[in-house]
Amino acid sequence: MKILNPKTLLPILLLCCSSAFAQELKVPQTAVAGDGVSIGTTGSGSATLYITGPGTALKRELQRGDTISLTGDEIAYAGRYTAVLKSGSETTAQNFYVVAGKPAKLNFMARPSRVPVAQPNVISGVVFVLDRNDNLVTAATPVNFQLGVNGSAAASHPVTSKNGVAWIKAASGKQEGAAQFTASIGDISAKRVVQQVASDPCNLRMKAQQEGSSIEVQTEPIKDCSGNPVPDGTIVTFSESAGAHGRSTVDARVKHGIARATLPANPGATLSVASGVVLGNEIRWSGGQ
Repeated sequence: MKILNPKTLLPILLLCCSSAFAQELKVPQTAVAGDGVSIGTTGSGSATLYITGPGTALKRELQRGDTISLTGDEIAYAGRYTAVLKSGSETTAQNFYVVAGKPAKLNFMARPSRVPVAQPNVISGVVFVLDRNDNLVTAATPVNFQLGVNGSAAASHPVTSKNGVAWIKAASGKQEGAAQFTASIGDISAKRVVQQVASDPCNLRMKAQQEGSSIEVQTEPIKDCSGNPVPDGTIVTFSESAGAHGRSTVDARVKHGIARATLPANPGATLSVASGVVLGNEIRWSGGQ
């Protein structure tokens, strides 16, 4: 084995070190989207710096030893970036990461647009938390969902986002009307409207009276179990079962909260009323009032 003379070895080591450290890139470990960043270089002589990343491709001519500043618009998107410094035959590359900035926008979806009142887990809300450049903010962030109708006290549902998304399943309120469904982070908010309508009729009742040779049947004001009037146009079915005289059925629509119909006046007939699957009272018609 041949041992090199120290006088010969020293220049070789200096040459190796000089080649290894002739140029160097100084990039941040992480940067924030939209905030700008500085990239330092070392060495001497002219060079070209290339920056590539999500939606970004930049080129800068510089003198080694310069520091290059990238604006917030030039690193607006979160993700991995690569900086390449090329000088003659020497090339150095470094990666750095850009993360999303602070929450600035909420992409809020609410379903469905119309629901019956007092139904459990019938309303869903999903929020995507974004920064000012529409990057998904993956850091856990408290989101407050609120649901209220016509200025009534809104029910709050605080949720912490996960990987940039927060969601809830909520019950509809007991009051019909346009429910204001809001998602907020601090003073950032987004609003949707969910129309709450009366549910199925409850405590359906009717009365009957003689009108010439017919019976006029009429419901009491029809409301759901929360006390909301059912919508006009709701179908109510009046039936008469009169033995040998057969069965008569009339479908009537609710108007101003009440449904009316006319049935044959058959003594001993049984009168009944229903709306959908909801049954009301029965009346045994004896031929009088």
